[in-house]
Amino acid sequence: MAMYVLLTKVSPESMRTPANLGKLEQQVKNAIKKHCPQVQWLCNFAVLGPYDYLDILEAPDDLTVSKVATIIRSFGHATTETWSAIPWDHYKTVLNELSR
Repeated sequence: MAMYVLLTKVSPESMRTPANLGKLEQQVKNAIKKHCPQVQWLCNFAVLGPYDYLDILEAPDDLTVSKVATIIRSFGHATTETWSAIPWDHYKTVLNELSR
């Protein structure tokens, strides 16, 4: 499976109370489990800066991870940015091949 970084910025309205944010998180998780069961979440972080959350996940392909981002945005509370990520040890293989 491919690895991805998903950055999420939550709207100020969603952040008004921790309870509301917790409920929203559960709704989003349930929708992703239902529609993208093959996605594996590797780690999640609350971050400082232009985004609120950074998630690292594995998905079979770009279309599946775009479905995850669409689900998150469909709740009307967030914007997302998605990057593909290559583990460093895999990338070193490419570097070694190019060095020959």
